[in-house]
Amino acid sequence: MESIMKGIRGDNAPCVLDLDDAATVGGGVGDTYGEDCATEEQLVTPWTVSVASGYNLLRDPRYNKGLAFNERERETHYLRGLLPPAVVSQELQERKIMHNIRQYQLPLQKYMAMMDLQEGNERLFYKLLIDNVEELLPVVYTPTVGEACQKYGSIFSRPQGLYISLKEKGKILEVLKNWPERSIQVVVVTDGERILGLGDLGCQGMGIPVGKLALYTALGGVRPSACLPITLDVGTNNEELLNDEFYIGLRQKRATGQEYADFLHEFMTAVKQNYGEKVLIQFEDFANHNAFELLAKYGTTHLVFNDDIQGTASVVLSGLVAALKLVGGALAEHSYLFLGAGEAGTGIAELIALEISRQTKAPIEECRKKIWLVDSKGLIVSSRKESLQHFKKPWAHEHEPVGNLLDAVNAIKPSVLIGTSGKGQTFTQEVVEAISSFNERPIILSLSNPTSQSECTAEQAYTWSKGRAVYASGSPFDPVEYDGKIYVPGQANNAYIFPGFGLGVVMSGAIRVHDDMLLAASEALAQQVTQENFDKGLIYPPFSNIRKISAHIAANVAAKAYELGLASRRPRPKDLVKYAESCMYSPVYRNYR
Repeated sequence: MESIMKGIRGDNAPCVLDLDDAATVGGGVGDTYGEDCATEEQLVTPWTVSVASGYNLLRDPRYNKGLAFNERERETHYLRGLLPPAVVSQELQERKIMHNIRQYQLPLQKYMAMMDLQEGNERLFYKLLIDNVEELLPVVYTPTVGEACQKYGSIFSRPQGLYISLKEKGKILEVLKNWPERSIQVVVVTDGERILGLGDLGCQGMGIPVGKLALYTALGGVRPSACLPITLDVGTNNEELLNDEFYIGLRQKRATGQEYADFLHEFMTAVKQNYGEKVLIQFEDFANHNAFELLAKYGTTHLVFNDDIQGTASVVLSGLVAALKLVGGALAEHSYLFLGAGEAGTGIAELIALEISRQTKAPIEECRKKIWLVDSKGLIVSSRKESLQHFKKPWAHEHEPVGNLLDAVNAIKPSVLIGTSGKGQTFTQEVVEAISSFNERPIILSLSNPTSQSECTAEQAYTWSKGRAVYASGSPFDPVEYDGKIYVPGQANNAYIFPGFGLGVVMSGAIRVHDDMLLAASEALAQQVTQENFDKGLIYPPFSNIRKISAHIAANVAAKAYELGLASRRPRPKDLVKYAESCMYSPVYRNYR
């Protein structure tokens, strides 16, 4: 990945390890109110601007406990009469909310109910999400968040995060200071141009940063107060939105060129100035032509991460490493064919090549030759090199032109087929039958989101391969019965990686992201797949263990940051897994003085 970025920046561009002392100074965050170091049994003071009490306390989502305020707290904080007399536990509240959510028929209704809960009672929201992660993950994130973004203007009731539009050009630092929290550790930012597989949703893409950061807290344990979702509104080219009376963003075409670059540069400079060197900035759902440029431009000056390029690559590599336990062989002994050559496809391809290079000690250029990509014009081959975008050029190998996926499968004869095209039903029956004809156990990863854009369903993959495929998808599919056997499809969900990765970066005080940290995250995730999981055909562990998984990923990532000299938090903890667990936010209610 770093080699691709270096190619974009130029041959003489620095690597993230080529840092002088001046580049590592400043920043850092503190636990101002002692939230992290206090135990659940210790009493805390519910500080807002002043000590909150009564009516205001019930309307502050961070401290509100609803009917769980005990008798002493009701007396001390002037809550008498503002609540019914019953005192109920957080567990009973949780059961009631889950009962109510399960009554809704539509996923979007469940999403809206969860967002309302997050705005009213933060700890109960995260307790619910952690304890019911497999049921609620598709509600607060993919696939439901895609529909929420499409209808964001209609369902918008109160702002979550910061909206920074072109109107704020020249004043972005002032806008950041309007956010009430000062100790920000993770920023997730989008410009809404490529939301999932749904295209340009402009300002309504805010659902993605909000959802990602909810998972940073629930799955990775990063404090909610340390998370900041941001949408950069530079306009939209979506005519339907521009003509929608409920659209909440700028009604103008997207800014491009120098205007866009200057706006982004002001934003990146302001974030670093306001929050310091060690704030992790995650780029989310930027279009290809901007995503690679931004990662290349700021990768050596800021702590940046692109989940679509790097997070997707890490989780897919982990699935492939685990899948080898089922199909046999080493990574270098397999051949790979991608449908889709955008930021996800090329990001995954590069990380696979990096891992093959690391294992075999072969040059990265040689390792790339095992990996082939198909875009909208067919197989990427050397004869097309002059017309290719820069991030596709490393994948232009010597081969005669091939016009479509089926012909590419028959020509390349891959053992691994990966879909990142954003187009549903492109892994046709002929394609699946073809790859199954020359592989005893073909690996088929249909990664596009949401479910409607998946290249093929789990049922299709298992049926057309006669139950032989090792399958995983981007969005969840139900188990499939074929020929009397139950097959449980895996989900190559970025939520496995980015929360734990972010925690590892934060807890080590890392100042830059390096490719080896992504490889470390992949390795840690693959190690969490048990024999019981393999017996079901799974190449990813169940999400029910996600906090334990995230702690191991965070420990591996932090260890690599220390090894590379990119960690600034000293001394290094002796047991990084235990330290990661100790850093995790707990949603259990606190008792107030």
